This record gives sequence, C-alpha cells and structure tokens, in this order.
Amino acid sequence: MIQNPTGKARLGLALLLSLLGILAPLNIDMYLPSFPGIAADLDASASLVQLSLTTCLIGLALGQLLVGPISDAKGRRKPILIAVTLFALSSILCALSTNITMLIVARFLQGFTASAGIVLSRAVVRDVFSGRELTKFFSLLMVINSVAPMAAPLAGGAILAFPFANWQTIFYFLGFLGIVIVLTVGAKLPETLPQEKRSPSSIGQSLRTMLSLLKDRSYIGYTLIVGVVHGGSFAYVSGTPFVYQGIYGVSPQVFSVLFGINGLAIILGSYLIGRFAGIISEKRLLQIAVTTAGIATAVLLIATILEGPLATIVIPIFIYMITIGMTLTSSFTLALREQGHRAGSASAVIGMLPMMIGALVSPLVGIDETTAVPMGAILFITSLIGILTFYMLSEKKVQPKQAEARS
Repeated sequence: MIQNPTGKARLGLALLLSLLGILAPLNIDMYLPSFPGIAADLDASASLVQLSLTTCLIGLALGQLLVGPISDAKGRRKPILIAVTLFALSSILCALSTNITMLIVARFLQGFTASAGIVLSRAVVRDVFSGRELTKFFSLLMVINSVAPMAAPLAGGAILAFPFANWQTIFYFLGFLGIVIVLTVGAKLPETLPQEKRSPSSIGQSLRTMLSLLKDRSYIGYTLIVGVVHGGSFAYVSGTPFVYQGIYGVSPQVFSVLFGINGLAIILGSYLIGRFAGIISEKRLLQIAVTTAGIATAVLLIATILEGPLATIVIPIFIYMITIGMTLTSSFTLALREQGHRAGSASAVIGMLPMMIGALVSPLVGIDETTAVPMGAILFITSLIGILTFYMLSEKKVQPKQAEARS
C-alpha cells in the first residue's frame, strides 16, 4: 500500500478503518438502553447486568494484548478478518443467551474479539503514515470515530423503538455489522505490514517486545497519559446518567442532548489537533490539553462539593471532553511515532490501559448516590495524574526527524 496516501485514497482508508474503530464503542454503549429489558427477561439484578459491561471492558483490554503481537508477526489483514468474524459469532451468542451468566461470558468474548478493531486500525495507520501526516490522519480518524460513542445509545434506543424489537435485536444487529465489516475489509484493505518488517512469531519474542516497550520512557509516558485520562473519563460515562437525572432531575431526552453535546466536544478536540499540527508541536498541544483538563476538573470538583447549579457541572465537563479529544489524538501520535514494526504491540498496550482503568473507576462513581462528588473527584484525580505523568515521563529520547528517518 502506498505511503501517506492523499485524496480519495486517504478518505477511503479513513472510512474503512473507522468501521473497525467503531466496533468497541458500539459494543460498549449500544445496549445500554436495553438494561431494564435484559434484567427483566433474564431475571437478573441491575448489578449483574452491569457486570456484563465490566466483562466487556476487560475483554477489550486483554484482547488487545494478544492481537497486537500476533499482528506484528502475521500482518494486519488476516487477524482483522478472523477477529471480526469471531465478533459476529459472539454477538449472536449474546442474543441467544438464556441466562445472565451466559450473557456475561458472551460479552467478554464480544469485547475480546472487538479489541482487534481498536488495536489494528491504529497499527495500520502507523504502517501507512509517518511524520505530520500521521498526526493529521489520526486526527481525521478520531473525528470520525468520536461520532460512535455519541450515537451508539441513541441507535440502541432507536432499534428498541421498532415493533417486536428487544434487547436481542441489538446484538443481532452487531453480528450483522461484524459480517459487513469482514466483507468490506476482505474486499478493500490490502496487507499494510510487509513480510520483511514483521517480528518473529513466538511467545518469547512477544514478551521481549513488550519488555522493550516498558523500557521506553517516552512511550510509557504517553501511554500512561492516555490510560489515566481516557480511563478516568469512564467515570463521566457511568456517572452522568445518575448525576444529571438522579440529582438534577433532567429528563432522559435532555440527558441525551447533553451526552451528545459532549460527544461533539471530543470531535472538536480531535479537530483542533489536526488543525494545528505543523503549527504547534504535538507535545505542546498535549501539554495544553492535560493542563486544561486539570483546571476544568478542579472547577468541576469544587462545583460538586458546593452542590452548584447544573451549568457549573455541564460547562466544565464540556471543556474536559474537548481535552479528551485532544489528549487521545496527540498521545496516540506521540506514542506510536517511534514504534515502527512493533506498532501492533505498542497499540495494544496503549489501548488496553484505559479499558482496565475504566473498569476500575466506573463502579466507584456510585459509592455515594446522594452526591456528584465521587465523579468529580475521580475526574480530577485522574487528570492530575495525567499532568504529573506528562512532566515526569513523556520526555522524548529521539528527535522527531530522527524518528521519522528510522520508521
């Protein structure tokens, strides 16, 4: 495949990789409106239904650690086709679940296989693009992919609105989507990792690759920033439905609007990185993002402690979500820029950490249901850790021009 494609080839690749990238957010968010139906049909408690989301996040995290090294050894195309085919089958298994235990297990498998969409779409980008074009294309991909978390719950609700539709219908739809992606990738995506650039295929080599990544101070710094900041944002995802509706009494319709506006904030943040790439360094943009996130979440925490009006919650969160879009785009670019042939493994680690942290912080939001303070505190603490990590670990060992020459 040609390097740094432009025009229609560039846009076509962005749309194709976006199909892979949206698997995870659709998998996480699309079935949220069906929680009451699942609980009723499977005679399960709300906490057990919530556990199906937690196992999905764990599957997304662990799957990336397996798929990434495999793709470095076997190429990108075949692992994508196999994993997404298994995703379609696991989605159907979810729909056929007759009890909550079966659904929890099937959701783990669904997350595990959907992880290929995250890690391999990023690895393909690193295979094809370099330099400033890498940053710009990541920005374009993030703008497109940011629509999915915003639209997924609305799409799930729309499916449930159809006559005779139920929660199983959502999983059948995801299975059908998986089949469409397999056919599209099979027809349109060539192999992007040449044979001569592949890593030896062995468990020992995979471990050595992971160990070398852990020794890369700059890579670990950017990975930790993504992990704590993006992972911390799951406190927002799990907390705002309760905070907005339970504490501030907004309607489900108003909540959907507020949730959608924050989705636009992520898109705006990604766009800003692409717009200013080449004018301001990616590292400087990341510094601005993590610092702004710290200020916004500090204001948010104070507002939750003082029980301020809804606007004092909504506005800081909107600003915070802009910084999420900026942080994801710039951190991915900086972390993967110097990784070359081990981009699959590098992408796996950088994608795994937010899921694990997200699975950890999400339940903590509900520690005290009478206040929004736990959500504000988690967002502030993770943002503060992101700032400290930036200054302590993200210093580059290699100059950009040298890194581009090596790749």
